[in-house]
Amino acid sequence: MLVAEQRLGFVMEPRFLRGAALTAQGAFDEAVACLRDALAGGLGARTFRPYGFTRLAEALTTQGQHGAAIAAVREGMEAQEETAALRWGAELHRLEGIALCGLNRPEGAESAFQEALRIARRQQAKGYELRAAVNLARLWGDQGCRAEALDLLAPVYGWFTEGFDTADLKEAKALLDELG
Repeated sequence: MLVAEQRLGFVMEPRFLRGAALTAQGAFDEAVACLRDALAGGLGARTFRPYGFTRLAEALTTQGQHGAAIAAVREGMEAQEETAALRWGAELHRLEGIALCGLNRPEGAESAFQEALRIARRQQAKGYELRAAVNLARLWGDQGCRAEALDLLAPVYGWFTEGFDTADLKEAKALLDELG
């Protein structure tokens, strides 16, 4: 095994990665169980706990367990504060917004998406900015604010010069087409 050969230690809890893969495969119940188990354990660097909570919130929102997703987001934010590993803030806020939409709380969702955008822009994280912009533009579009949604999403999408076959950029393009 490469880890043993190269004397590498675990930097990240491997079950976080397994949980993310299970979510991508649609095995949400198994993903949630795996991620909860990993978060309860002590393997891996504490700095990656916010990532674990991010993946848990994603799996829960996809399952429609919005209240539990918000709880996972809150725990992820607390873990960020404890570890000063702030790189997951934009995704945590974005997932909070998705969960709030699922709970029919559009004002809270809009605030969460705005915060996700603010953090992504401050970190110059264009991928996270795109995701947050897509979610906020979709919310605005659903509220009849199509021009504002286009004005938000078009420049973020326009920043990208490659990767148009990725899921995030395909989703953004489809939403732009729908709004336009």
